Amino acid sequence: MTKRSIFIGLKMMRRPRKTTAKAVKYTEVDSDLSICQTLSSDDEDCKEWRPEPKPKASSKTTRAPATGEKKAAVKRAAKPKEPKEPKVPKEPKPRAPRKPAAGRKTQATALLKDPGASGLVGTKRKKSDESKNDDKAGKGEGEKLKDCPEEERAKEAGPSTRMKEERVSFIVSEAHQADRWAGEGSSVVKKEEMVEEDFTFGEPCLKKQKTSGACQGQQTALPSSTAHALRNELNMNWDMIEVLSILTCVERWVCVNIVKLLREENTVPFMVRYRKEMINQMDADAVRDVQLVYEEICSLAKKTQSVIQTLKKDGVLTAELEKDLRSCRSADELDHVYSPYKKGSKLTKARRAKALGLEEAASILMETPHTLDLRAWVKPGTEGLSSVEEVATGVEHILADMIAKDPETLTYVKTSCENSFVTIQSSVSKSALKEKEQGKSVKDQKKPGAQQNKNKDIDKFHLYFDYTSNIQRIQPHQTLAINRGESLKILTVKVNIPDRVKSDFTRWCINNRWKPKTFAKGELHAIIKNAVEDSYKRLILPFLTRSYRTKLTSAAEKESIALFVRNLRQRLLVCPVRGCVILGVDPGYRHGCKLAILSPTSQILHTDVVYLHNSGQQKEAEKLRHLMLKYSCTKVVIGNGTACRETESFFADLISKRFFQPLDLSYCITSEAGASIYSVSPEAVKEMPDMDPNLRSAVSIGRRVQDPMAELVKIDPKHIGIGTYQHDVSSGALKAALDGVVQECVSFVGVDINICSETLMRHVAGLNVGRARSIAEWREQNGSFINREQLKLVKGMGPKTYQQCAGFIRINPQTLHSAQSTHHLAPAVSEKPAAKKGKGKACVNIPTSFNPLDQTCIHPESYHVAKRFLSVVGGSADQIGSAGLQQCVENKVKTSSVEELARTMDTTPETLKLIIDGLTQPPGFDIRQNFGQADFKQGIVSMSDLRVGAVLTGRVDNTALFGAFVDIGVGRSGLIHKSNISLDKLPVSQRRRSLALGPGERVEVRVLNVDPQRGRIGLDLIRVLQ
Repeated sequence: MTKRSIFIGLKMMRRPRKTTAKAVKYTEVDSDLSICQTLSSDDEDCKEWRPEPKPKASSKTTRAPATGEKKAAVKRAAKPKEPKEPKVPKEPKPRAPRKPAAGRKTQATALLKDPGASGLVGTKRKKSDESKNDDKAGKGEGEKLKDCPEEERAKEAGPSTRMKEERVSFIVSEAHQADRWAGEGSSVVKKEEMVEEDFTFGEPCLKKQKTSGACQGQQTALPSSTAHALRNELNMNWDMIEVLSILTCVERWVCVNIVKLLREENTVPFMVRYRKEMINQMDADAVRDVQLVYEEICSLAKKTQSVIQTLKKDGVLTAELEKDLRSCRSADELDHVYSPYKKGSKLTKARRAKALGLEEAASILMETPHTLDLRAWVKPGTEGLSSVEEVATGVEHILADMIAKDPETLTYVKTSCENSFVTIQSSVSKSALKEKEQGKSVKDQKKPGAQQNKNKDIDKFHLYFDYTSNIQRIQPHQTLAINRGESLKILTVKVNIPDRVKSDFTRWCINNRWKPKTFAKGELHAIIKNAVEDSYKRLILPFLTRSYRTKLTSAAEKESIALFVRNLRQRLLVCPVRGCVILGVDPGYRHGCKLAILSPTSQILHTDVVYLHNSGQQKEAEKLRHLMLKYSCTKVVIGNGTACRETESFFADLISKRFFQPLDLSYCITSEAGASIYSVSPEAVKEMPDMDPNLRSAVSIGRRVQDPMAELVKIDPKHIGIGTYQHDVSSGALKAALDGVVQECVSFVGVDINICSETLMRHVAGLNVGRARSIAEWREQNGSFINREQLKLVKGMGPKTYQQCAGFIRINPQTLHSAQSTHHLAPAVSEKPAAKKGKGKACVNIPTSFNPLDQTCIHPESYHVAKRFLSVVGGSADQIGSAGLQQCVENKVKTSSVEELARTMDTTPETLKLIIDGLTQPPGFDIRQNFGQADFKQGIVSMSDLRVGAVLTGRVDNTALFGAFVDIGVGRSGLIHKSNISLDKLPVSQRRRSLALGPGERVEVRVLNVDPQRGRIGLDLIRVLQ
């Protein structure tokens, strides 16, 4: 492959939609599949949806490579202890550094400015730029910085939120979050021709990261040795950093730093909080997106190398084939080149013709056709060469294969497709129609069973029985629904490419790319024409169809996973309900309602079972009142499973009669998704060994409100009941994304190492199951940790692990003192360091006194800076979080800017801002206090009480790709379709997100329609309540 195909894969999905309407009629039916999930993750209930009328900016899921230089990270004042070599492929010795090529950066920036430009034009521009690289190699950074378009884009997009504090940056990122590949917390690219399409729900905004720092010249040039090392390691014909930069729309120097940090085994939370200057203030989702693309690039390179070794072993590898393989920039391209040589595949027509020796004839036909005489190649009695017609057919097959693998030809046909109206069409399959007819006959015979269930599944896809959509406008959930229908053999799907593409392609090939160099006879021209048409129909068209389907599926999966990520994050960050006794209720009919009374610290005070829905309700009510009064319990948490509505009605009736006087009782409904699975898990058995599994569910339900994050991390995220289409996306990618967001939330909130559970500890950045167990064992043997330094004494806690986790671990003085007064184990702790030192575990003296900085988010590597700052402002570590210290810090920052103070302290502004946050935040500060709590109520409203036009308040319960489900307290969530979530109804901070709403957000809604028979409520968003 040549470099002309560099942006082929990128352009198809990244090309912006035209805002002008096309004069083409096509069918786009209401296409939200009835199998979409409402409140559970099983995708069982159906919700109506309406297609987005606006065209959207296309999703960036394709991959395109380029080459370019690297830039170095800003040096940190406090360099962490050098860890042992990370487990990555061996890096070859760097070569002599070469000067960066300025032309490449210019070209890449220009391409990002205009991703809608023709692919052919783009490749030509790149080729011309590359030809000038040697002449321009000496240009400096100053000229490159002129190419930074971010300041202008920031002005177009409106004021971007600059995150003053780390805790605020985390919260703001929730508001700006679009998707895992959307640029959260960043200055977002916004194009003039797409201003009216800025608010697109089905697709993320372009993810250009914050570049104000880049344009100010914060980064420094990185020697090209790193680039050489990475390129040599991958052994591909393109530059990995340039590819990564273009695919993620992140500056090259940032990509270099992220790759460097990842290769050093740094975790995403650590990078986002403590290496902000290196990653240009990017948030966790954006960094994770870069990490994902980097892993995909490495995987492609590894697969390419494996293919080359296989072909070499089979003896079919040629220099040209190897070059084509190493030039592939996507898995589709690699498969296209490799598929004819796969073992087990039948010999292709072209390879059979080549085996007959006709490759030379095909070469002569293109180079010197006037000298070609097909009759000279005829060999009577040899199959495939017995006549002139067979020889001509063999030459056609060889030419068709050459055309289908030619990069310039593929570039042209893809560009032509992009400028045409390509559609995806689905229709009901013949087998599904046959089964449906059989189902009707079964129904007539009144024999319900599996056949009727099958018919019910078929009916769920009725919106796609005759569905057609522009390939660039189809919504992610429509793609996943169509894929599911196809996998169930209910739907047949095809991609329709206009005939104009074929005619244009044929004409271009015959008259330009595949035109013979000298005069050719008419019969030879006919061979070339037949070869072009055969190549298009037999080889290129299937390749384009596979490519479109793969990219649509990939984009839809990433959108769905991003929705899971956002929903899980907001579910984990629900504000805890502290300081009160809670009654957890797992409702049920025949087996009764399971009760668990929990202390303010989540300790189990009492468990019981009451039968509220049988005879003898008054006796059970008296039992409840006795328990409530005995434990002074004022909050009831009811799971939303079976008998939830009846249990809620029972409590609401008792509250209305003031049955629990003098207690002022209130209750709330919470999701119990995953509680049953957790109740029989090894973790639950270990935590509550002698308790009935049903009672464990009640405990879990109550703790989900007391401390949602601490309880939900015990459950596999996919069982929590968030998002949609979880069974239609890659399970590995979904698990990795959800595990990443759990680690992010746990780390950013922080854990009190002396009281947190081993399960919660596992999710701290840098820790795992074994290290968390070692910490728990050390805590049991030696008592509470007095300071962070003692973590170094734990088995398996090396320098890198300590660096990654230390900043997220807290030593709370209140819990420390209470533990010491209870266990009296402080002397044992002071003796331990010496014993460990003797074994060589500790190389330095471990202090045995409490350090006030250990209760903050400040990393130990910055303690010396924090102490210098305290001396400058005239404060002390004992004043952390006090009003006096806050006033001192404010006064100092007013007189001297943070940047000036950072220079004085010999540190970066980002590190100093984090230190200021840590010193001024009150003791026990929790970022979750800025998120909503569970809603407690005392009365009940039924669905029959709803009237069209009624205005209600509710809380978002779940979000899907087509809208948001809102709990309005009637036992059934209502749907705000995404067409009713308009720009003017949202706070400014939420206008750049994919759907703008997430679980836990309080909203004011208007009832649009009520369908009691189907249990559906249509809502219109009025405003988001802050």
